[in-house]
Amino acid sequence: MKAEVLQENLAHGLSIVSRVVSPRLTLPVLANVLVATDEGRLRLSATNLEQSITCWIGGKIEEEGSTAVPAHTFADLVATLPSEQVNLTLTPSTQTLNIRCGASNTDIKCIDVQEFPQLPTPEMEGAIQINVADFKEMIQQVAFAASVDETRPVLMGVLVTVDKDTITMAAADGFRLSVRKATLSQAEHSLSPAPQPLTVIIPARALSELARVTSTSLSAGAADGNEMIAMALPNDCREVIFRVKDVELVSQLIDGTYPDYQGIIPHAYKSRVLISTQALLKACKQAEIFAREGTNVARLNIKSAGELEPGSVEIFAQSEETGSNETVVAATIEGVGLLIAFNVKYMREVLEVIKTPNVALETSAPNAPAVIRPVGDDNFLHVIMPMTLT
Repeated sequence: MKAEVLQENLAHGLSIVSRVVSPRLTLPVLANVLVATDEGRLRLSATNLEQSITCWIGGKIEEEGSTAVPAHTFADLVATLPSEQVNLTLTPSTQTLNIRCGASNTDIKCIDVQEFPQLPTPEMEGAIQINVADFKEMIQQVAFAASVDETRPVLMGVLVTVDKDTITMAAADGFRLSVRKATLSQAEHSLSPAPQPLTVIIPARALSELARVTSTSLSAGAADGNEMIAMALPNDCREVIFRVKDVELVSQLIDGTYPDYQGIIPHAYKSRVLISTQALLKACKQAEIFAREGTNVARLNIKSAGELEPGSVEIFAQSEETGSNETVVAATIEGVGLLIAFNVKYMREVLEVIKTPNVALETSAPNAPAVIRPVGDDNFLHVIMPMTLT
C-alpha cells in the first residue's frame, strides 16, 4: 500500500472510527483500525464486534494494500502532524507502516489484515432514507431514557418501528419512557416510506454514536438541512446498517421482545401545568445541586391560581450536608393543585431535549406516572414515574 492523504482528512477519519476501539477488549486485534485502499480512496474501519464504523477519505492511491494499525497510536500521531500531505507506505513483509509528513518520519508496527475480523458486506437494497437533522433529534430525545442495566439487555435498546410513512422511537428504563415519532407530512418528506413494516431493537449506544458521527462527518457546506441518512436491514435481520455521506455504521440488533410501552402512558390527568421550558429547566438544575447529594429527589408543589395570586410550581430539594434550594416558577395550572416528587436528574435530562418554549406537565396523583409534553409538538412525549414523598 502506498497512499497520500491530507493530514486534516486522515485525522478526521480516525476521530470517527476510533470511538468504537476500547483498550478493554478481549481480542488485541480489536485495538487496531483497518486501513485499506478502496477504489481510489482510503478506507478506515474499526469494530468492537457489536458495532463497526467505516469512513472513506479521499487521497492519491499509488499502490493497493491494507493493514491493521494500532488505533490510538495512529490517531495520536496523526493529530500532532502538521497540516500537510501525509505519505503512507506499507512494507508487507514486515507489516510496517511508514508515515511521512513534513519533518516527521515514523514507522508503526502493524498486524496482518487476515487477523482482523471480517466486516459485514452492507446490503443497502430497500434502505429507508431519513433526513439527518430529524433523525439526530429523534435519537437525542429518546436514547437518554434507555437503561444502562446489563441484566435487562432489551431495555438497553431503542425500539424503532417503521410503518409506511411513520417512524417511531421508544426507550425506557423502568422509571421513565421517551417516545418520538415522525411522519412524511409533518417532517416535510424527511422519510421515504418503508416497503414493509419493521420493528427492531437497536442498542442505544449505537444510536448515540450515530448521532455523534453524523455531527462530525457532515461538512459545514453540506449542512443545509437536506442531507439524508440511509437505514437498511439485511435479510437475516441480525444487524442494522446506517450510511451517511462517507461514513457507515453497522450495529448488531438486540434480540428479545420489547415491553408494551403503550400501556403505561396515562391518557387522563387531574392537573396540567403549562410552564416555561427554560425556567423549569433552570429550577431543576439548581435543585439537582442539592438533590444529587442524596437520592436525587425534588418536590414539585403545584399550586392552582387563587383570587390574589397566579398559579405556580415550587421546586424544592435539600441535602443534610450542603443545604436546600427552593425556586418558584410562574405557571398556568389546569385542574387541582398537587404535591409530587420526581428524580430531578430525569426531569433535567428530558427538559434539555425539548425544543419548544413551553412544556406541559400532566399528573393525576402523587403516586401516579406523569406525562411531559412539548406544547405545540405532538410528536414527542415523556413519561416519568414519581418518587415517594417523605
